[in-house]
Amino acid sequence: MFGIGPAFLFLLKQRLPFGMMRSNALPWVSTIATNIAVTVLTALLIWTVGIIPFLLMHLPIVLIAGSAGVWLFYVQHQFEETHWSRPPDWAFPYAAMHGASHYDLPRPLRWMSGNIGMHHIHHLSSRVPFYRLPEVLRDHPKLADVGRISIRDSLACVKLVLWDEKRQRLISFREAEMSLLAAQRTSDT
Repeated sequence: MFGIGPAFLFLLKQRLPFGMMRSNALPWVSTIATNIAVTVLTALLIWTVGIIPFLLMHLPIVLIAGSAGVWLFYVQHQFEETHWSRPPDWAFPYAAMHGASHYDLPRPLRWMSGNIGMHHIHHLSSRVPFYRLPEVLRDHPKLADVGRISIRDSLACVKLVLWDEKRQRLISFREAEMSLLAAQRTSDT
């Protein structure tokens, strides 16, 4: 989730849009055009400053920014109070509001991340621009408490990796192992 994984995702996997060409070549053409522009700019920068200074600046930025992006996405979908359901129980408004968190970030981090911490509102209505999300929370205060997690709360989200159908919540590998051992002990007696 940190370091090499996000760098691979953003530097390689997102550069080759396999699976996005089903009925339309536009995603492929757009991605390839972006790749060409990035390659030209990268070559120009390397030619200007040299490969070593370029890598010393670029790689830490990619690693940190990629990890931050993956962290934000993870925390906004893998939190203790999340909601997952399937049809016929699935309902868009409820799933949008309760399946994504309100990552209550300090003001500078809200600004730096384009208010992405208000992810539940984004899921409910992706057409609301990022700069209007604080207004939505101000005008509809009940939305502010839905799925709200702080930075401190988010640290506990790292362990939440598996959905437990019986308990209808995310659990850790350790909790899954303990449940399995308890079930085995019960079946042995």
